[in-house]
Amino acid sequence: MTIDEIKKLIQVGEKIDVEFKESKNALTKDVFDTVCSFNNRNGGHILLGVNDKREIVGVSEDKVDKVIKEFTTAINNPQKMYPPLYLLPEVFDIDEKKVIYIRVPEGYQVCRHNGRIWDRSYEGDINITDHSELVYKLYARKQGSYFVNKVYPNLDIDFLDASVIDKAKKMAVSRNKNHVWENMSNEELLRSANLILTDPETKREGITLAAILLFGKDNSIMSVLPQHKTDAIFRVENKDRYDDRDVVITNLIDSYDRLIEFGQKHLNDLFVLDGIVNVNARDRILREIVSNTLAHRDYSSGFPAKMIIDDQRITVENSNLAHGMGALDLQKFEPFPKNPAISKVFREIGLADELGSGMRNTYKYTQLYSGENPLFEEGDIFRTIIPLKKIATQKVGGGNVPRNVPQDVSRMSLEEIENIIKDMIKGDNRVSRKDIAMVLGVSEKTITRYIKDIPNIKYVGKGKNGHWELNE
Repeated sequence: MTIDEIKKLIQVGEKIDVEFKESKNALTKDVFDTVCSFNNRNGGHILLGVNDKREIVGVSEDKVDKVIKEFTTAINNPQKMYPPLYLLPEVFDIDEKKVIYIRVPEGYQVCRHNGRIWDRSYEGDINITDHSELVYKLYARKQGSYFVNKVYPNLDIDFLDASVIDKAKKMAVSRNKNHVWENMSNEELLRSANLILTDPETKREGITLAAILLFGKDNSIMSVLPQHKTDAIFRVENKDRYDDRDVVITNLIDSYDRLIEFGQKHLNDLFVLDGIVNVNARDRILREIVSNTLAHRDYSSGFPAKMIIDDQRITVENSNLAHGMGALDLQKFEPFPKNPAISKVFREIGLADELGSGMRNTYKYTQLYSGENPLFEEGDIFRTIIPLKKIATQKVGGGNVPRNVPQDVSRMSLEEIENIIKDMIKGDNRVSRKDIAMVLGVSEKTITRYIKDIPNIKYVGKGKNGHWELNE
């Protein structure tokens, strides 16, 4: 959150997800009702030091630390707020006054403040504890929509792999050295991520399916979800079967690493410029499509997820709870959380960004990588198609080498090499000797010796400071 964004919130005023509390000299007590109602609804923004008239009155400078301490202590107390929440207030200086900003996320378990259930409407915070129909709908909204929120009361934390939880904790702290997970126990981390919930029918508490998928031991995952699998296939030469394959049936965090490594193994890291900056478009694309299929698939389905790489495209398929049918339009697309608990952990550890950003990023980097647009198809099977240039899957090494081509570039003919270089410099019309050497897997000296006489390509400049251009 930035100062400009906070000013925009103040300018728009209070609404279903924005609340102002004056709290000039002390914490406004009903702020906890608002925290509870936001957590039970869609999340929201709380600003301390702003009154109902949208005026910045500020929190007294000598009271800021006291207000923050009182707030964090209360929301971490299960006797006051259940489940306890782990929120980080931020202090901003606006118009020479202190404003405390609190972001409350949407919760996936019904939240209570002092034993009372609060919900949010445009009119403000509503106590619905004694309204059985509203409470029923709230529980249904929290539990019924997400298969991965299924609770396993008979399974304890030992059912999970502590080393994977520790890995996730380190990933989160590496992104934010003050991350709240750093000093949490494994149980506290799971609770903060809504991975320990109460079964609404039995009223018993336990770890969720999302927790098992994220952090479970392999045999633990198979015991509760035997259909869990992601099939990675590379199919360029052997079109009937495959040239390489990895069947991934482990936890989602290690699955992410395995799928990324599979893609990196079979896709070349092409020289790509975003403006004047060289970017790794291949890895950016892989990050988005892999995190998307792991975080948003319908795990209740027996359909095995697939990532298939051939010489024309990457195709990713996974089962889906569809909210529409057909190709998605980037300009009209409205993201819908499929498995919020999994997505939340992915965001915390840096494997995903805010909901909806993945599609925009995939468009951007696919255009840079292949010059074409990706395709997203919504349906019972969600399908992502990333077009590829031939150069993306061209491999070096092996036998059957043409006599006039060095051993390093193996099976490529001079015509193929020329086409690769043309693809690399098309659009920018220049590429360095080092860039070509990296893609072809040869030395820069070899590049100069064997490629300088290829028709329609010329080397401009001297030594390593020069570059190749199309001579057309």
